[in-house]
Amino acid sequence: MFENLSDRLEKSFKLLKGEGRISEINVAETLKEVRRALLDADVNYKIAKTFTDNVKEIAIGQEVLKSVKPGQMMVKIVHDELVKLMGSEKVDINLKGNPTIILLAGLQGSGKTTFAAKLANYLKTKKGRQVMLVACDVYRPAAIEQLKVLGGQLEIPVYSEDDNKSPVSIAQNAIRKAKLENHNTIIVDTAGRLAVDEQMMNEISQLKKSLDPHEILFVVDSMTGQDAVNTAKEFNDRLDFDGVVLTKLDGDTRGGAALSIREIVNKPIKFVGTGEKPEALDVFYPERMADRILGMGDIVSLVERAQEQIDVDEARRLQKKLAKDQFTFDDFLAQIQQIKKMGNMKDLVSMIPGMGKAMKDVDIDDDAFKSIEAIIHSMTRAERDNPALLNGSRRKRIAMGSGTDIQEVNRLIKQFDETRKMMKLAAGGQKNMRKLMGRMPKMR
Repeated sequence: MFENLSDRLEKSFKLLKGEGRISEINVAETLKEVRRALLDADVNYKIAKTFTDNVKEIAIGQEVLKSVKPGQMMVKIVHDELVKLMGSEKVDINLKGNPTIILLAGLQGSGKTTFAAKLANYLKTKKGRQVMLVACDVYRPAAIEQLKVLGGQLEIPVYSEDDNKSPVSIAQNAIRKAKLENHNTIIVDTAGRLAVDEQMMNEISQLKKSLDPHEILFVVDSMTGQDAVNTAKEFNDRLDFDGVVLTKLDGDTRGGAALSIREIVNKPIKFVGTGEKPEALDVFYPERMADRILGMGDIVSLVERAQEQIDVDEARRLQKKLAKDQFTFDDFLAQIQQIKKMGNMKDLVSMIPGMGKAMKDVDIDDDAFKSIEAIIHSMTRAERDNPALLNGSRRKRIAMGSGTDIQEVNRLIKQFDETRKMMKLAAGGQKNMRKLMGRMPKMR
Protein backbone atom coordinates (compact mmCIF):
# COMPACT_ATOMS: atom_id res chain seq x y z
CA MET A 1 0.00 0.00 0.00
CA PHE A 2 1.39 3.39 -1.12
CA GLU A 3 4.91 1.90 -1.42
CA ASN A 4 5.77 3.67 -4.67
CA LEU A 5 4.35 6.99 -3.47
CA SER A 6 6.27 6.72 -0.20
CA ASP A 7 9.53 6.07 -2.05
CA ARG A 8 9.01 8.96 -4.47
CA LEU A 9 8.18 11.41 -1.69
CA GLU A 10 11.20 10.35 0.35
CA LYS A 11 13.50 10.93 -2.63
CA SER A 12 11.96 14.36 -3.27
CA PHE A 13 12.65 15.51 0.30
CA LYS A 14 16.33 14.59 -0.09
CA LEU A 15 16.59 17.19 -2.88
CA LEU A 16 16.03 20.02 -0.43
CA LYS A 17 19.39 21.56 0.41
CA GLY A 18 20.54 24.52 2.45
CA GLU A 19 20.29 25.53 6.07
CA GLY A 20 18.43 28.18 8.01
CA ARG A 21 15.53 28.97 5.67
CA ILE A 22 13.39 27.29 3.03
CA SER A 23 13.31 29.56 -0.03
CA GLU A 24 11.45 29.54 -3.34
CA ILE A 25 14.67 28.52 -5.07
CA ASN A 26 15.64 25.55 -2.92
CA VAL A 27 12.06 24.25 -2.64
CA ALA A 28 11.19 24.32 -6.38
CA GLU A 29 12.78 21.01 -7.38
CA THR A 30 11.43 19.26 -4.31
CA LEU A 31 7.84 20.31 -5.02
CA LYS A 32 8.19 19.39 -8.68
CA GLU A 33 9.07 15.84 -7.58
CA VAL A 34 6.26 15.81 -5.01
CA ARG A 35 3.77 16.73 -7.75
CA ARG A 36 5.15 14.01 -10.01
CA ALA A 37 4.87 11.48 -7.19
CA LEU A 38 1.23 12.41 -6.62
CA LEU A 39 0.41 12.21 -10.33
CA ASP A 40 2.11 8.81 -10.59
CA ALA A 41 -0.08 7.71 -7.67
CA ASP A 42 -3.08 8.60 -9.88
CA VAL A 43 -4.04 11.70 -7.90
CA ASN A 44 -6.21 14.18 -9.80
CA TYR A 45 -3.99 16.77 -11.57
CA LYS A 46 -5.82 19.81 -10.15
CA ILE A 47 -5.61 18.36 -6.63
CA ALA A 48 -1.89 17.61 -7.03
CA LYS A 49 -1.22 21.17 -8.22
CA THR A 50 -3.30 22.78 -5.47
CA PHE A 51 -1.62 20.56 -2.91
CA THR A 52 1.93 21.54 -3.92
CA ASP A 53 0.93 25.21 -4.20
CA ASN A 54 -0.36 25.08 -0.62
CA VAL A 55 2.82 23.38 0.58
CA LYS A 56 4.94 26.00 -1.20
CA GLU A 57 3.00 28.88 0.33
CA ILE A 58 3.40 27.46 3.84
CA ALA A 59 7.03 26.38 3.39
CA ILE A 60 8.60 29.52 1.89
CA GLY A 61 10.12 31.65 4.58
CA GLN A 62 9.76 29.03 7.30
CA GLU A 63 12.56 29.38 9.79
CA VAL A 64 14.37 26.07 10.24
CA LEU A 65 15.57 25.25 13.73
CA LYS A 66 19.24 24.34 14.06
CA SER A 67 18.28 20.84 15.14
CA VAL A 68 15.98 20.33 12.13
CA LYS A 69 17.06 19.97 8.51
CA PRO A 70 15.04 21.68 5.74
CA GLY A 71 14.03 18.27 4.38
CA GLN A 72 12.61 17.30 7.76
CA MET A 73 10.67 20.56 7.93
CA MET A 74 9.24 19.83 4.48
CA VAL A 75 8.16 16.36 5.59
CA LYS A 76 6.21 17.97 8.46
CA ILE A 77 4.50 20.45 6.13
CA VAL A 78 3.63 17.78 3.54
CA HIS A 79 2.34 15.51 6.32
CA ASP A 80 0.02 18.21 7.67
CA GLU A 81 -1.30 18.99 4.17
CA LEU A 82 -1.90 15.29 3.47
CA VAL A 83 -3.98 15.09 6.64
CA LYS A 84 -6.05 18.08 5.51
CA LEU A 85 -6.46 16.61 2.03
CA MET A 86 -7.88 13.38 3.45
CA GLY A 87 -10.27 15.09 5.84
CA SER A 88 -8.32 16.09 9.00
CA GLU A 89 -10.47 14.08 11.41
CA LYS A 90 -11.99 10.61 11.36
CA VAL A 91 -15.77 10.58 10.91
CA ASP A 92 -17.88 7.95 12.66
CA ILE A 93 -20.68 5.98 11.06
CA ASN A 94 -24.16 7.25 11.95
CA LEU A 95 -25.95 4.71 14.17
CA LYS A 96 -29.03 6.74 15.03
CA GLY A 97 -32.45 5.24 14.50
CA ASN A 98 -34.04 1.99 15.62
CA PRO A 99 -33.36 0.15 13.49
CA THR A 100 -30.43 1.97 11.93
CA ILE A 101 -30.59 1.45 8.16
CA ILE A 102 -27.28 1.40 6.26
CA LEU A 103 -27.44 1.30 2.46
CA LEU A 104 -24.41 0.21 0.43
CA ALA A 105 -23.83 1.26 -3.20
CA GLY A 106 -21.02 0.95 -5.74
CA LEU A 107 -19.73 -0.57 -8.95
CA GLN A 108 -19.66 -4.27 -9.78
CA GLY A 109 -16.63 -5.99 -8.24
CA SER A 110 -15.96 -3.21 -5.74
CA GLY A 111 -16.25 -5.59 -2.79
CA LYS A 112 -19.65 -4.51 -1.43
CA THR A 113 -20.78 -7.95 -0.30
CA THR A 114 -17.52 -8.70 1.49
CA PHE A 115 -17.59 -5.24 3.06
CA ALA A 116 -21.22 -5.73 4.17
CA ALA A 117 -20.13 -8.79 6.18
CA LYS A 118 -17.05 -6.98 7.56
CA LEU A 119 -19.16 -4.01 8.64
CA ALA A 120 -21.71 -6.31 10.26
CA ASN A 121 -18.90 -8.03 12.16
CA TYR A 122 -17.42 -4.67 13.20
CA LEU A 123 -20.76 -3.34 14.47
CA LYS A 124 -21.54 -6.60 16.27
CA THR A 125 -18.18 -7.10 17.98
CA LYS A 126 -17.06 -3.52 18.59
CA LYS A 127 -20.32 -1.59 18.91
CA GLY A 128 -22.50 -4.29 20.46
CA ARG A 129 -25.16 -3.96 17.74
CA GLN A 130 -27.78 -6.57 16.83
CA VAL A 131 -27.17 -6.70 13.07
CA MET A 132 -29.16 -8.13 10.18
CA LEU A 133 -27.75 -8.35 6.64
CA VAL A 134 -30.16 -7.88 3.73
CA ALA A 135 -29.43 -9.42 0.31
CA CYS A 136 -30.79 -7.01 -2.32
CA ASP A 137 -28.53 -7.97 -5.22
CA VAL A 138 -31.24 -9.78 -7.21
CA TYR A 139 -29.19 -9.90 -10.42
CA ARG A 140 -26.23 -11.99 -9.25
CA PRO A 141 -27.40 -15.20 -7.53
CA ALA A 142 -23.90 -15.83 -6.24
CA ALA A 143 -24.08 -12.56 -4.27
CA ILE A 144 -27.02 -13.81 -2.19
CA GLU A 145 -25.30 -17.12 -1.52
CA GLN A 146 -22.02 -15.33 -0.70
CA LEU A 147 -23.77 -13.13 1.85
CA LYS A 148 -25.46 -16.15 3.42
CA VAL A 149 -22.14 -17.97 3.74
CA LEU A 150 -20.41 -14.94 5.26
CA GLY A 151 -23.33 -14.29 7.60
CA GLY A 152 -23.28 -17.94 8.71
CA GLN A 153 -19.56 -17.76 9.49
CA LEU A 154 -20.10 -14.66 11.62
CA GLU A 155 -23.38 -15.88 13.16
CA ILE A 156 -25.21 -12.88 11.74
CA PRO A 157 -28.69 -13.42 10.21
CA VAL A 158 -29.15 -12.74 6.49
CA TYR A 159 -32.56 -11.80 5.09
CA SER A 160 -33.25 -12.79 1.49
CA GLU A 161 -36.19 -13.66 -0.76
CA ASP A 162 -35.05 -15.94 -3.56
CA ASP A 163 -38.20 -15.49 -5.68
CA ASN A 164 -38.55 -11.75 -5.20
CA LYS A 165 -36.85 -9.56 -7.83
CA SER A 166 -37.74 -6.22 -6.25
CA PRO A 167 -34.92 -4.85 -4.05
CA VAL A 168 -37.28 -2.23 -2.59
CA SER A 169 -39.82 -4.87 -1.54
CA ILE A 170 -37.11 -7.14 -0.08
CA ALA A 171 -35.60 -4.31 1.95
CA GLN A 172 -38.99 -3.17 3.29
CA ASN A 173 -39.89 -6.72 4.33
CA ALA A 174 -36.47 -7.04 5.99
CA ILE A 175 -37.10 -3.91 8.06
CA ARG A 176 -40.41 -5.29 9.32
CA LYS A 177 -38.73 -8.58 10.27
CA ALA A 178 -35.84 -6.77 11.96
CA LYS A 179 -38.26 -4.81 14.15
CA LEU A 180 -40.06 -8.00 15.16
CA GLU A 181 -36.78 -9.73 16.05
CA ASN A 182 -35.22 -6.70 17.78
CA HIS A 183 -32.36 -6.14 15.34
CA ASN A 184 -31.26 -2.53 15.78
CA THR A 185 -29.05 -2.36 12.67
CA ILE A 186 -29.80 -3.33 9.07
CA ILE A 187 -27.13 -3.42 6.35
CA VAL A 188 -28.57 -3.50 2.83
CA ASP A 189 -26.25 -5.02 0.21
CA THR A 190 -27.21 -3.90 -3.31
CA ALA A 191 -26.23 -4.89 -6.85
CA GLY A 192 -23.17 -3.35 -8.47
CA ARG A 193 -24.10 -0.79 -11.10
CA LEU A 194 -22.56 1.60 -13.58
CA ALA A 195 -23.28 5.29 -13.19
CA VAL A 196 -24.26 5.43 -16.88
CA ASP A 197 -26.90 2.69 -16.45
CA GLU A 198 -29.96 4.88 -15.95
CA GLN A 199 -32.29 2.03 -15.03
CA MET A 200 -29.98 0.75 -12.32
CA MET A 201 -29.27 4.23 -10.99
CA ASN A 202 -33.01 4.85 -10.77
CA GLU A 203 -33.33 1.62 -8.79
CA ILE A 204 -30.76 2.65 -6.16
CA SER A 205 -32.38 6.11 -5.99
CA GLN A 206 -35.73 4.41 -5.36
CA LEU A 207 -34.17 2.32 -2.60
CA LYS A 208 -32.90 5.47 -0.94
CA LYS A 209 -36.30 7.16 -1.23
CA SER A 210 -38.29 4.21 0.14
CA LEU A 211 -35.91 3.24 2.96
CA ASP A 212 -34.77 6.73 4.02
CA PRO A 213 -31.49 5.21 5.30
CA HIS A 214 -29.58 6.78 8.17
CA GLU A 215 -26.28 6.10 6.41
CA ILE A 216 -25.41 5.61 2.72
CA LEU A 217 -21.90 4.31 2.07
CA PHE A 218 -20.28 4.30 -1.37
CA VAL A 219 -17.97 1.29 -1.66
CA VAL A 220 -15.09 1.68 -4.08
CA ASP A 221 -12.16 -0.52 -5.13
CA SER A 222 -9.07 1.57 -4.31
CA MET A 223 -7.10 -0.21 -7.03
CA THR A 224 -9.15 1.57 -9.72
CA GLY A 225 -7.43 4.86 -8.85
CA GLN A 226 -8.69 8.01 -10.53
CA ASP A 227 -11.62 6.19 -12.17
CA ALA A 228 -12.89 5.47 -8.66
CA VAL A 229 -12.95 9.19 -7.90
CA ASN A 230 -14.88 10.04 -11.07
CA THR A 231 -17.41 7.30 -10.36
CA ALA A 232 -17.80 8.50 -6.77
CA LYS A 233 -18.74 11.97 -8.02
CA GLU A 234 -21.42 10.58 -10.33
CA PHE A 235 -22.91 8.40 -7.58
CA ASN A 236 -22.82 11.28 -5.12
CA ASP A 237 -24.74 13.51 -7.53
CA ARG A 238 -27.56 10.94 -7.49
CA LEU A 239 -27.44 9.64 -3.91
CA ASP A 240 -25.75 12.35 -1.83
CA PHE A 241 -24.07 9.56 0.14
CA ASP A 242 -22.66 10.02 3.65
CA GLY A 243 -19.27 8.43 3.34
CA VAL A 244 -16.81 6.39 1.29
CA VAL A 245 -15.35 2.93 1.88
CA LEU A 246 -12.06 2.04 0.18
CA THR A 247 -11.67 -1.71 -0.33
CA LYS A 248 -8.60 -3.77 -1.31
CA LEU A 249 -6.18 -1.22 0.12
CA ASP A 250 -3.82 -4.10 0.84
CA GLY A 251 -3.43 -4.75 -2.91
CA ASP A 252 -1.10 -3.15 -5.42
CA THR A 253 -2.77 0.23 -5.15
CA ARG A 254 -1.17 3.55 -5.97
CA GLY A 255 -3.29 5.45 -3.48
CA GLY A 256 -4.81 8.07 -5.79
CA ALA A 257 -8.36 7.34 -4.64
CA ALA A 258 -7.54 7.79 -0.95
CA LEU A 259 -5.83 11.12 -1.66
CA SER A 260 -8.36 12.53 -4.13
CA ILE A 261 -11.82 11.33 -3.22
CA ARG A 262 -12.47 13.57 -0.19
CA GLU A 263 -11.55 16.69 -2.14
CA ILE A 264 -13.72 15.78 -5.15
CA VAL A 265 -16.97 14.69 -3.45
CA ASN A 266 -16.50 16.49 -0.11
CA LYS A 267 -17.51 13.33 1.74
CA PRO A 268 -15.36 11.56 4.34
CA ILE A 269 -13.64 8.20 3.93
CA LYS A 270 -15.05 6.19 6.84
CA PHE A 271 -13.56 2.71 6.42
CA VAL A 272 -10.76 0.95 4.57
CA GLY A 273 -10.63 -2.77 3.79
CA THR A 274 -7.20 -4.36 4.10
CA GLY A 275 -7.78 -8.05 3.36
CA GLU A 276 -10.31 -10.82 2.97
CA LYS A 277 -10.76 -11.78 6.63
CA PRO A 278 -13.82 -10.47 8.53
CA GLU A 279 -11.53 -8.53 10.88
CA ALA A 280 -9.66 -6.84 7.99
CA LEU A 281 -11.55 -3.56 8.27
CA ASP A 282 -10.12 -0.35 9.70
CA VAL A 283 -11.73 2.93 10.64
CA PHE A 284 -10.12 5.62 8.47
CA TYR A 285 -7.89 8.08 10.33
CA PRO A 286 -6.42 10.75 8.01
CA GLU A 287 -3.43 11.42 10.27
CA ARG A 288 -2.52 7.75 10.59
CA MET A 289 -2.81 7.28 6.83
CA ALA A 290 -0.54 10.29 6.25
CA ASP A 291 1.98 8.71 8.65
CA ARG A 292 1.97 5.52 6.60
CA ILE A 293 2.26 7.33 3.27
CA LEU A 294 5.37 9.10 4.54
CA GLY A 295 6.89 5.88 5.88
CA MET A 296 6.35 6.76 9.53
CA GLY A 297 4.35 3.62 10.27
CA ASP A 298 1.15 3.50 12.31
CA ILE A 299 2.03 2.23 15.75
CA VAL A 300 -1.31 3.38 17.26
CA SER A 301 -3.36 1.17 14.93
CA LEU A 302 -0.95 -1.72 15.52
CA VAL A 303 -1.39 -1.43 19.30
CA GLU A 304 -5.17 -1.17 18.90
CA ARG A 305 -5.26 -4.36 16.82
CA ALA A 306 -3.13 -6.14 19.40
CA GLN A 307 -5.39 -4.99 22.25
CA GLU A 308 -8.47 -6.26 20.40
CA GLN A 309 -7.01 -9.75 20.08
CA ILE A 310 -5.33 -10.12 23.47
CA ASP A 311 -7.39 -11.87 26.12
CA VAL A 312 -6.41 -10.26 29.45
CA ASP A 313 -7.26 -13.36 31.53
CA GLU A 314 -5.33 -15.55 29.09
CA ALA A 315 -2.35 -13.17 29.33
CA ARG A 316 -2.34 -13.44 33.14
CA ARG A 317 -2.57 -17.22 32.94
CA LEU A 318 0.31 -17.28 30.49
CA GLN A 319 2.42 -15.04 32.72
CA LYS A 320 2.00 -17.46 35.63
CA LYS A 321 2.98 -20.41 33.41
CA LEU A 322 6.07 -18.55 32.20
CA ALA A 323 7.17 -17.79 35.74
CA LYS A 324 6.91 -21.51 36.56
CA ASP A 325 8.65 -22.54 33.32
CA GLN A 326 5.48 -24.31 32.12
CA PHE A 327 5.17 -22.61 28.71
CA THR A 328 4.21 -25.31 26.18
CA PHE A 329 3.91 -25.68 22.41
CA ASP A 330 0.13 -25.32 22.80
CA ASP A 331 0.70 -21.90 24.39
CA PHE A 332 3.09 -21.06 21.56
CA LEU A 333 0.41 -22.08 19.05
CA ALA A 334 -2.20 -19.92 20.81
CA GLN A 335 0.10 -16.88 20.52
CA ILE A 336 0.46 -17.51 16.77
CA GLN A 337 -3.33 -17.65 16.39
CA GLN A 338 -3.65 -14.26 18.11
CA ILE A 339 -1.06 -12.71 15.78
CA LYS A 340 -2.85 -14.11 12.72
CA LYS A 341 -6.15 -12.58 13.85
CA MET A 342 -4.53 -9.13 13.79
CA GLY A 343 -4.55 -9.15 9.98
CA ASN A 344 -2.37 -9.27 6.88
CA MET A 345 1.27 -9.81 7.92
CA LYS A 346 2.83 -7.34 5.46
CA ASP A 347 0.25 -4.74 6.50
CA LEU A 348 1.16 -5.28 10.16
CA VAL A 349 4.88 -4.94 9.46
CA SER A 350 4.28 -1.70 7.53
CA MET A 351 2.72 -0.20 10.69
CA ILE A 352 6.07 -0.40 12.49
CA PRO A 353 7.98 2.86 11.90
CA GLY A 354 10.79 2.32 9.41
CA MET A 355 9.83 -1.29 8.66
CA GLY A 356 7.62 -0.58 5.65
CA LYS A 357 10.59 0.49 3.53
CA ALA A 358 12.92 -2.17 4.91
CA MET A 359 10.45 -4.96 4.10
CA LYS A 360 8.99 -3.64 0.83
CA ASP A 361 10.81 -6.17 -1.37
CA VAL A 362 10.36 -9.02 1.10
CA ASP A 363 7.52 -11.39 0.29
CA ILE A 364 5.70 -11.97 3.58
CA ASP A 365 3.26 -14.79 3.01
CA ASP A 366 0.05 -14.78 5.06
CA ASP A 367 0.68 -18.52 5.39
CA ALA A 368 4.11 -17.91 6.94
CA PHE A 369 3.00 -19.74 10.09
CA LYS A 370 1.57 -22.72 8.23
CA SER A 371 4.66 -24.92 8.54
CA ILE A 372 5.03 -24.04 12.24
CA GLU A 373 1.42 -24.97 12.88
CA ALA A 374 1.84 -28.22 10.92
CA ILE A 375 4.90 -29.19 12.96
CA ILE A 376 3.17 -28.51 16.29
CA HIS A 377 0.01 -30.37 15.19
CA SER A 378 2.20 -33.36 14.30
CA MET A 379 3.42 -33.64 17.90
CA THR A 380 1.72 -35.84 20.47
CA ARG A 381 0.06 -34.25 23.50
CA ALA A 382 2.96 -35.37 25.70
CA GLU A 383 5.53 -33.85 23.30
CA ARG A 384 3.74 -30.50 23.23
CA ASP A 385 3.59 -30.38 27.03
CA ASN A 386 7.16 -31.61 27.52
CA PRO A 387 9.52 -30.59 24.66
CA ALA A 388 12.37 -32.42 26.43
CA LEU A 389 10.90 -35.65 25.00
CA LEU A 390 11.76 -34.57 21.44
CA ASN A 391 14.69 -36.82 20.64
CA GLY A 392 16.03 -37.55 17.15
CA SER A 393 13.54 -40.27 16.19
CA ARG A 394 10.57 -38.22 17.38
CA ARG A 395 11.77 -35.20 15.42
CA LYS A 396 12.10 -37.33 12.29
CA ARG A 397 8.54 -38.60 12.73
CA ILE A 398 7.23 -35.05 13.23
CA ALA A 399 9.02 -33.85 10.08
CA MET A 400 7.42 -36.61 8.01
CA GLY A 401 3.99 -36.01 9.54
CA SER A 402 4.09 -32.25 8.92
CA GLY A 403 5.50 -32.39 5.39
CA THR A 404 8.62 -30.49 6.45
CA ASP A 405 12.24 -31.52 6.92
CA ILE A 406 14.24 -32.29 10.05
CA GLN A 407 16.08 -28.94 9.80
CA GLU A 408 12.78 -27.01 10.04
CA VAL A 409 11.72 -29.05 13.07
CA ASN A 410 15.07 -28.48 14.77
CA ARG A 411 14.92 -24.78 13.99
CA LEU A 412 11.43 -24.44 15.48
CA ILE A 413 12.37 -26.31 18.65
CA LYS A 414 15.44 -24.09 19.07
CA GLN A 415 13.36 -20.93 18.53
CA PHE A 416 10.78 -22.22 21.01
CA ASP A 417 13.45 -22.85 23.67
CA GLU A 418 14.96 -19.39 23.17
CA THR A 419 11.53 -17.74 23.24
CA ARG A 420 10.60 -19.55 26.45
CA LYS A 421 13.83 -18.47 28.15
CA MET A 422 13.44 -14.83 27.12
CA MET A 423 9.75 -14.72 28.09
CA LYS A 424 10.46 -16.34 31.45
CA LEU A 425 13.08 -13.70 32.21
CA ALA A 426 10.72 -10.92 31.13
CA ALA A 427 7.89 -12.37 33.24
CA GLY A 428 10.17 -12.43 36.28
CA GLY A 429 10.17 -8.66 36.66
CA GLN A 430 12.92 -6.07 36.97
CA LYS A 431 15.44 -8.39 38.62
CA ASN A 432 15.31 -10.84 35.75
CA MET A 433 15.22 -8.02 33.23
CA ARG A 434 18.56 -6.85 34.59
CA LYS A 435 19.87 -10.39 34.07
CA LEU A 436 18.51 -10.32 30.54
CA MET A 437 20.26 -7.02 29.80
CA GLY A 438 23.48 -8.41 31.26
CA ARG A 439 23.42 -11.28 28.78
CA MET A 440 23.10 -9.02 25.79
CA PRO A 441 26.28 -8.23 23.81
CA LYS A 442 28.05 -5.05 24.85
CA MET A 443 28.02 -2.10 22.44
CA ARG A 444 31.52 -1.04 21.41
